[in-house]
This record gives sequence, C-alpha cells and structure tokens, in this order.
Amino acid sequence: MRAPRIVVFAGSIRTGSFSASLAALAAKELALMECEPVLLSLADYPMPIYDGDLEAAQGVPAAAKQLRDQLAQADGVFIATPEYNAGLPPLLKNAIDWASRVQGGEGDAFKGPIYAIGSSSPGGLGGYRASMMLRQTLALGLGCLVLAEQVMVAGAAGAFAESGDLKDARAQERLRAVMSTLIEQAALRAGLRA
Repeated sequence: MRAPRIVVFAGSIRTGSFSASLAALAAKELALMECEPVLLSLADYPMPIYDGDLEAAQGVPAAAKQLRDQLAQADGVFIATPEYNAGLPPLLKNAIDWASRVQGGEGDAFKGPIYAIGSSSPGGLGGYRASMMLRQTLALGLGCLVLAEQVMVAGAAGAFAESGDLKDARAQERLRAVMSTLIEQAALRAGLRA
C-alpha cells in the first residue's frame, strides 16, 4: 500500500521568509514519517492578480492548473502562512483563488485532501489572525476538511535554529504532532489505512 502524499508550501516567497522556514521544517519532519512529502514554492506558480475579465478573456493560467493538479494529487496539504497587516498575504489568497477556478482534471483539489495550517509572525500571536482567515477561506469558502490542530510560530525572527529546527522544543514537538495527525487523517480519508 502506498504512503500518503503530503504537499507542503508557504504563503510567502520572500527571501528569509519565516513561513517558508516553517514549510521547509514541516517537510523535513514529514520525511522522517511514513509519507511522501512534496515541498512546493509559489514562486514556481506565477499568476496575475485574479480578475474575472482576464479569466473570461484568457482562461485560467497554466500555473493555476499546475498548482491545482498538485493539490488534487495530494492526500494531505500543509500550508504555512505569514500574517500581513493582521490578515492573509495576497500571494497565498491569489494562488488559492486561481486554483479554485480550474475546471475538470482528476480529483478534487479542495474536497479531496485534508488540510492543515501553520502560521508564523515576528509578533506574539504567531500569525493567528492570518491562520483564521486561511481556515475560513479553505473550510467555509472551498469546503475543505481542515484539521482543528494547527502550528503557530510566534517571535518567528528568533524562533529558528541554524539547523532549521525550532529552538523551542515544545513548539518543535507541536509541529511533529500536527504532521503526525495530518498523515494519519490523510491516510484514513484516502483509504490507505483501516
């Protein structure tokens, strides 16, 4: 029986991005577990700002179809989001909006996989407000099944060690636990485990 495929990506492509560090760490933890982690970067899926007139004139960008296919082929998805002005970053929201516009293809990118959320922020809330907006977009807007458990990295500017791990052992263990739950639930949802 195959291992669950878990897609991981961050909602930021900035050099030194804390959410990219969190996504990389999640993929590293997943690689130590019974699954197939796939780490993506939204930099590889460039898309214009969503515009209904642009979609009507030119269709959905190829990058949106490629991202949607990656999500549809996943059993689980972990998204690490930064927090911009107490909200969701436009890069992430735009990518999700475009991917949701793709019609056809095999599998359902949003109702197929189970989703988990991580967030990071230099502030004390660890990106909590952005994570709630992402949860609303995924669960309410797109009908995704989203784990209740999530990972929040507060004080992100000083949270990561040179190894890429979290300095706080409890935070590292929390990430590991959420990844373990994601694998377990994704496997059950995909019928890979009884």
